[in-house]
Amino acid sequence: MDQASIIRDLLDWLEGHLDQPLSLDNVAAKAGYSKWHLQRMFKEVTGNAIGAYIRARRLSKAAVALRLTSRPILDIALQYRFDSQQTFTRAFKKQFNQTPAYYRRSEEWCSIGICSPIRMGQDPLPEAHFVSIPEKQLVGITQSYSCSLEQLSASRSDLRKHFWTQYLGNVASVPPVLYGLHHSRQSLDKDDEQDILYTTAISPEHRPDNLEGEPITLKSGEYVQFNYEGAPEELQRFILTVYGTCVPKLGLTRRKGYDIEIFHLDSEASKENPPTTFRCEYLIPIIR
Repeated sequence: MDQASIIRDLLDWLEGHLDQPLSLDNVAAKAGYSKWHLQRMFKEVTGNAIGAYIRARRLSKAAVALRLTSRPILDIALQYRFDSQQTFTRAFKKQFNQTPAYYRRSEEWCSIGICSPIRMGQDPLPEAHFVSIPEKQLVGITQSYSCSLEQLSASRSDLRKHFWTQYLGNVASVPPVLYGLHHSRQSLDKDDEQDILYTTAISPEHRPDNLEGEPITLKSGEYVQFNYEGAPEELQRFILTVYGTCVPKLGLTRRKGYDIEIFHLDSEASKENPPTTFRCEYLIPIIR
């Protein structure tokens, strides 16, 4: 096995163990090399020092937990192997140029400071398009569910399908364009979960006579758009790549508002014959 393959496997393993003890001795034992050889190889292949990379990824994971949960800062610090809240705060401020408390309560979410996972041998990143959309009227219903950060990383295609099936009810055919509007907030009941509000909607001109729904105003604004085409079950992986890698690499700041999914379906799609692939425009509200 060549060096690149060894480091790629190690990176995958590290990503799943950032909340575990990861001393150089432990990591070297996993890789099967001396720590001196592993450090040199990791630096040659990735351009990063392995210890600094692990620390930056841990702080990035902690940043997501700060934004998406209400867990105490000390709990998050200890989960990602910092021995005290003071040590965590110093390291966090050095990477993000603000304290964990300020980072949590800010209305906008600036991605500067997020260290993305190193990608080796993967497909090219989705291309970003900056768009300004006008105000648009829709009709639909809003539902909610709660999940942990770990569950958020899993496929949500079944939930989307469930919501759409509930909403479309007994309509004869699926409209050609479907909208999914969603945002998250810290759970009011569990400090390690978040509440997701998901609105399924269509344009009024595509609304069948027997379809119920509340009027929804999609506000105008600036967005970054990423285009997806593929199987429904791979959409969540695509979204995680967008948020985990594309947005930080662009240094974007997410403002308050809905993420917008715009699905374009085949004209032959129906409830009995759901699409095996679709096109989706995924839009994130931003400040430029």
